[in-house]
Amino acid sequence: MLPVGWLIFAVAVAILLSMWVTFTLTRLDRLHARVDAAWAALDAQLVRRAAALLHVAEAPDSGADAGQRQRFEADARAAMNLESPERRQAVENVVGRSISEIVVAPHAIAEPALAEIREAAARVLVARRFYNDAVRDTRALRARRMPRLLRLAGHVDLPQFFDIDDTLPPVTVPSALGRPEPAVTQPGLDSGVTEPPAPNEQDGS
Repeated sequence: MLPVGWLIFAVAVAILLSMWVTFTLTRLDRLHARVDAAWAALDAQLVRRAAALLHVAEAPDSGADAGQRQRFEADARAAMNLESPERRQAVENVVGRSISEIVVAPHAIAEPALAEIREAAARVLVARRFYNDAVRDTRALRARRMPRLLRLAGHVDLPQFFDIDDTLPPVTVPSALGRPEPAVTQPGLDSGVTEPPAPNEQDGS
């Protein structure tokens, strides 16, 4: 018969292991729920971005020419009526390139449509970052040795990152003299923030 001390130790280890498994299972469930919620939010923003592009294509006063409107409509409808999830990233990249084309020459698009496009693009960028953060945390926990050995995630598929180019190019703003001003990065629409150059300091000479 095992000594009392070893029996107590074995019971304590079993209790701690059960607590750890319960905690890890709960955390995994929350992370998977977070991934699902983040994906739902990202999907909604992607649809909204496509709808904004479709609005530019369909509005006669949007400022886009006939060729652009036809192409923008095709890109937007392809994203909104996508049947194959495997092609989602490729289709959304096409939408992103069309939106970048609009932002590069903002004077060609009516201001209300341009503002809608910029807001939709900014929301997609933020939503995608939240989703990829959730995927990264979930994959990191599932990659640990004990969750893998004990198969704590069960048969739930490993979440995948959603990688698209959702950054917008700098906007060239026409000056009052008709000459383009230096490019300005739109806050929240690009991966970095462009700060204005510091003024030259005059030396004492």
